[in-house]
Amino acid sequence: MSVTVRYFAGARAVAGVDTETRDAGSLDELVGQIVDEHGERLERVLTACSFLVDGTQTRDRAVALSPGAVVDVLPPFAGG
Repeated sequence: MSVTVRYFAGARAVAGVDTETRDAGSLDELVGQIVDEHGERLERVLTACSFLVDGTQTRDRAVALSPGAVVDVLPPFAGG
């Protein structure tokens, strides 16, 4: 099942892309795929990130992803 991953701020800088499409059934599977693709630097960034799955914030990597889901990768933001 295809899901869209959108990277923001530092996660985007490390991944080197704004968005990409992946086939994953869970957030954990998705994270594994993007770490395999983009490397250890992104893995370190992801430890501080929160995720929005179809607009709902989660840190539960066991959450299931539905076909067509949009996953936003959000590192901590500074400022206001």
